[in-house]
Amino acid sequence: MNAVDIINKTKNSVPLTDEEIKWLVRSYTNDEIPDYQMSAWLMAVCMKGLTEEETLALTYAMRDSGDILQLDVPMTADKHSTGGVGDKTTLIIGPAAAAAGVCMAKMSGRGLGHTGGTIDKLESISGFRTELPMEEFEAILRETNFSVISQSGNICPADKKIYALRNATGTVDSIPLICASIMSKKLATNADCLLLDVKCGSGAFMKTHEEAQKLAMLMEKIGNMAGKRCKAVVTDMNTPLGKNIGNALEVSEALEILRGNDKGSLYELCMQLTAEILVLADKGSYDECLAMAKESVSSGKALEIFRRTIELQGGDARICDDSSLLPQAKYCYEVRAARNMRILSMDSQALGMTSLLLGAGRLSKSDTIDMSAGIVMNCAPGDCMYEGDVIMTLYSSVISDFTETSVRALDALEYTDMPSGSEN
Repeated sequence: MNAVDIINKTKNSVPLTDEEIKWLVRSYTNDEIPDYQMSAWLMAVCMKGLTEEETLALTYAMRDSGDILQLDVPMTADKHSTGGVGDKTTLIIGPAAAAAGVCMAKMSGRGLGHTGGTIDKLESISGFRTELPMEEFEAILRETNFSVISQSGNICPADKKIYALRNATGTVDSIPLICASIMSKKLATNADCLLLDVKCGSGAFMKTHEEAQKLAMLMEKIGNMAGKRCKAVVTDMNTPLGKNIGNALEVSEALEILRGNDKGSLYELCMQLTAEILVLADKGSYDECLAMAKESVSSGKALEIFRRTIELQGGDARICDDSSLLPQAKYCYEVRAARNMRILSMDSQALGMTSLLLGAGRLSKSDTIDMSAGIVMNCAPGDCMYEGDVIMTLYSSVISDFTETSVRALDALEYTDMPSGSEN
């Protein structure tokens, strides 16, 4: 086998054999073929695509390049989100599903760019450890049914190397490549049940419903072909999830939901996704599972599981009762309405980038995050804001001059003026 023949076959839409794909991935991971040849093949995939069988073979080849997790616990479930602004759903769904009897064993990553990582959010809790030996991870799962740790260094090394090359060569936006990248990591963590939350909209990678649906259908099919109980759903990311954007701020909002104090749209989404996980785990019909998910929150069981998991992973569990123990920003700025207006829509990505500039995200993996930084929204599309009303509040401990970020934040909103004194 040689790389040139493989490049030409893909360029001419001739399907590759499983062995050719295994050889290509193994050879590139082992530095036996150069970046320029792998780049040429990736570009050919972007232009010509892959069959479902080729996508499955690529997924397996990347999965098998490193460790495959083998946990000594009963049936496990995992949820994967394709990423978005304010996405703290794991912090709610994990404890809720665990309280309903499903073992939620999750390996997560850190955020890069305008989308936050679950690991960053958890590390805003003082003392919380995300790097645990497998024995400790399993022990926590056996006690609480819920734990989140950072991804092992030897999970899917092929994907890490190939993704870095895709990022540098403009070959990220290919549905088969996106699918193989996500699913190789998910299959390597080896959960029995897998819920895939494909975000769609301005704050997501998939901007249109058609693109998101294609990716969702392909990932679900690959998961099922791999023998997993797998379901993919498409959810909205045209507005941030919930009101809070930023690590400690998002933990605080998740706690409000787990305490039963917030029954808004984020709560409803999390309960629906929890129900889907419970259905995959054979806990009952969708309606029965939705009732179980809601009961796990209303009874306080989900909050107690989150509290105990925090304790076992070294964190300050007092935050479950007092969110002021989370990192607090040194500076804040209220963005107020200069006139009467009706909010029409939000650009989630622009709000995410504003949060990043406040210190809540990172542009490179080596950047340090300000855990206290972010945005608290005080409005949603359709809301009327009157002159002087607080539209949103910006928080940071690293910048005190909010001149640029406040303009960017306001520019992320589309609104129309209302006449003075209008009440509709």
